[in-house]
Amino acid sequence: MEELRAQNPAAVPDLPDLYEPLVLFYERGGEFFRDNAGFLDLTGALFRPGTLRGHLGTPPLITLSDTVLDAVDGEGRISYYTASDGQGPLLRRRELRDEQCDELFSRDLRWEPTDRIPGSEEEAKDAGLVELDEIAAAKLIGVIVANASR
Repeated sequence: MEELRAQNPAAVPDLPDLYEPLVLFYERGGEFFRDNAGFLDLTGALFRPGTLRGHLGTPPLITLSDTVLDAVDGEGRISYYTASDGQGPLLRRRELRDEQCDELFSRDLRWEPTDRIPGSEEEAKDAGLVELDEIAAAKLIGVIVANASR
């Protein structure tokens, strides 16, 4: 793609580097597995591969900066939460073996301990929190990072 772009920039205008996300994934120690149910497991995040047409409607992860990727990296089972009105902070719960860690993504662009996540899913809903998937959490982190750099 780079050679084609160098030879004839008009032939591939504004196309992203197709392999950059995959290269970043592997450089950061990423791995994936395919399970017997047809899902790809990105070491905790599961998705079912679909058709190209089906993925055209999926919102892309636009920000692949080190700060955003560092913020979404984490060991264990991770759940993300924010206020149901969208005005609250980004919270995450990490569960690893017998340990649970609740954290808040701060304006300092790092995870800090918090006690703002209730113990159960029902209590979280009652407290006005909604669970986010990984893509929505990464987008919110990207917004926080962009706002912090202004």
